[in-house]
Amino acid sequence: MKPTLLILAAGMASRYGSMKQIEGFGPAGETIMDYSIYDAIRAGFGKVVFIIRKDFAEQFQSIFEPKLKGKIETGYVYQELSLFTGGFSIPSTRVKPWGTGHAILCAKDAVKEPFAVINADDFYGRDAFEKAAAFLNNECNPQKHAIIGYDLSKTLSKNGTVSRGVCQVNDEQNLTSINERTKIYEDGGRIVYEDAAGKHEVPYHSSVSMNFWCFDHSLFALTEKLFDTFLKEHGNEEKSEFFIPLVADSFIKSKLGVVKVIPTSSQWFGVTYKEDAPGVQQSVNDLVASGEYPPSLWS
Repeated sequence: MKPTLLILAAGMASRYGSMKQIEGFGPAGETIMDYSIYDAIRAGFGKVVFIIRKDFAEQFQSIFEPKLKGKIETGYVYQELSLFTGGFSIPSTRVKPWGTGHAILCAKDAVKEPFAVINADDFYGRDAFEKAAAFLNNECNPQKHAIIGYDLSKTLSKNGTVSRGVCQVNDEQNLTSINERTKIYEDGGRIVYEDAAGKHEVPYHSSVSMNFWCFDHSLFALTEKLFDTFLKEHGNEEKSEFFIPLVADSFIKSKLGVVKVIPTSSQWFGVTYKEDAPGVQQSVNDLVASGEYPPSLWS
């Protein structure tokens, strides 16, 4: 059974205004997502499932179906506020989606095999997909999930501060916790983050989460249970969000199993700031020039 790639794309419409404006970074107008799907196909993933907003489904499918037809099986899941809320009365003022944990829960009926989860607008690199596929095919089980860990120094932006989940890892290379650090930047050869208490150093080569997770199908049951608790405790807060790390954290702390941190040599890049776009385009062009990707991915 080949693993599935689950792509979190429900937030894209709000960021880009229209699916038609998804930015092309490759020589033939490829999006960052195209490169992820291409890497997943060559790493041996058997299916890609997109989590999107229903009102953009038609446009979205018209972009991706023609190029992926015959190359990989596709599926579409809509993240809607009412899904998996079990009769909970959603506040009338709530418009914000319930978060990334709820997004993967929405795919429960569409995914029946081990799966990886990624963001739509992050470039993860070939090495990361190969390592994820190897883990999902050979090691993943109900007691063992994983996260692809990126070297912090390879995930910064020259155009401003970034937020990153800094992973704490034990001697067995298993995750013990993720600490969300905001306002991370390079400062005179060191990497620091700022909070209310001031400026703190983060080890230069810390392992950080870029939201590339590898899960056994059994995780859906735990996610559903935790989301039910989340709604009871935070459902009436207008901006509360149920994130994937909350599920991983509960899995570890409840001693249900381990989450392995798999280091990758890949250079991450993404468009955190508008000013990042030219650099991303240059990075993609460099990879194409080096032969890592063909000049036109799908033709």
